[in-house]
Amino acid sequence: MTNAAPVNGRELPGEAESWHRLHELIDRISPEMAEVPGYFEEGWTAKDAVAHIGTWMAEGAQMLRRIAAGTYREGEVDVDAENERFLAAMRDIPLQTVHLQVASAHAELLRAWAQLPEITPAAEYWVRKAGPEHVAEHLPRLETWIEEVTGRRR
Repeated sequence: MTNAAPVNGRELPGEAESWHRLHELIDRISPEMAEVPGYFEEGWTAKDAVAHIGTWMAEGAQMLRRIAAGTYREGEVDVDAENERFLAAMRDIPLQTVHLQVASAHAELLRAWAQLPEITPAAEYWVRKAGPEHVAEHLPRLETWIEEVTGRRR
């Protein structure tokens, strides 16, 4: 996560662009391509990467809702443990369902953000962790991976 400029009001800088780019890449992933390991050295597939983005969006939306309700508790997140948990939960989910999950999670994240009564440092943290900055971190590798897999098939 980067220490970018503070999020201004309800606007999420880079959100529309990162979502558009992600959606373009998702549309290029065939069911066969989605199952090819190697996105990460740990054996992730492109489907795993998209599911990872979606699960973090869902987690971010949940945390924003807790912040809005006054039930959020500060605490350090074990990102590696969460990544493993999310991977295990989504690994066997079909590609089409992963596409639906990421779209739904994206909508929920934006809705939860828009409904916050005030923007707190915790809310800014979670929208960065789960929102456009996180998506942007994965776009270059996802694009490269799609090109690599497509090139192997030629």
